Amino acid sequence: MHILSNYIVTVPGGIIMAQKMTSYFNDFLKEIRLTENQVSELKQAHKTLRNRLLSDDDVSKYIETTFLQGSYKRSTAVRPKNGNRSDVDIVVVTKFDKDECTPDEVLDVFEPFLKKYYDGKYRKQGRSWGIEMSHVDLDLVPTSSVSLAEFGLLQNKMLESEDDIISLYETKQYNIKGYNWNCEFDSFFSKSNDWKDEPLFIPDREAEKWDKTHPLEQIRWTQEKNKNCNGHYVNVVKCIKWWRKEKYPDVKHPKSYPLEHFIGDCCPDDITSVAEGITLTLEKMVSDYSAKPYLADRGVPEHDVFARLTEEDYSEFYDAVCDAAQIARSAYDASSVQESADLWRQLFGNKFPEPPKKDAIFTERKSNTSSIPGGRFA
Repeated sequence: MHILSNYIVTVPGGIIMAQKMTSYFNDFLKEIRLTENQVSELKQAHKTLRNRLLSDDDVSKYIETTFLQGSYKRSTAVRPKNGNRSDVDIVVVTKFDKDECTPDEVLDVFEPFLKKYYDGKYRKQGRSWGIEMSHVDLDLVPTSSVSLAEFGLLQNKMLESEDDIISLYETKQYNIKGYNWNCEFDSFFSKSNDWKDEPLFIPDREAEKWDKTHPLEQIRWTQEKNKNCNGHYVNVVKCIKWWRKEKYPDVKHPKSYPLEHFIGDCCPDDITSVAEGITLTLEKMVSDYSAKPYLADRGVPEHDVFARLTEEDYSEFYDAVCDAAQIARSAYDASSVQESADLWRQLFGNKFPEPPKKDAIFTERKSNTSSIPGGRFA
């Protein structure tokens, strides 16, 4: 049982407005996050791959280190739908010089290894090797060699960890076996700014060249943004990603990281709830981006994250956002919990909790907490 004031605020004049809906969003996020089983399967799959890479006699001699990137590492992944599998990206930092080896040559080094351990389950992609497991998709992304300074950064325990960044920073015990994760995370990116000028280079087979990427800056930016948003940012991303999956599965783009990046550019700092973040983010997209924007990639500003997005695709997406923004604003400003929950369900589908039959002083809810943690279990 929850006191109704957990979900509403009273404004001057005595009007009661169901704004934050904190416990409702808490329950909703539990329904759209990766399940504990999915997280466990991801961990087992990527740990096995990384261990095999570093212990195999044929390929280990070409490898400096491995680390995780992508939405799982950034704590922005949502539960897959429509038969899709959970996925994780494993970056393999190699010793190959990009000026001496072509992207295809470096990718081909890994094929005997993949045939040995993942025969019939792997495929060559534009920038990586894809591995299809029963419940997990893995992307093996090789890079060219890195500088000595950057290699030292890549050896950091925080980056090597199997956990996502928000779980490490917020939800794990800060001191584990004498190792202070909290201090380690805070100091990880602050020791030197040199790494910011050193993106990684990954193969682009289609363009037949090495292309810049900066997963370290994407990780740093996400963690800092989440702090600036009082821990709500990654959950705003999850909710809007779910809206995109649930309501517009046939709209091709944007999705995945381009959508996440756009949300990051539009979500204001200092939001006080997930509901507020969703509403203001969608409204920012509508008011400021009626035309397809240029989105400078984190750490590689000459890259447009929306480069592959056609004007037609963006127009279709923008129309959907306009409709979503109106629903979100109505839900946020609703005068009752029932009205608010009905509207959020209209936006997000039936994973969002049903409202009570009528507003009352006490409302039964599934959740016993009113806070929404920021990590993978949110």
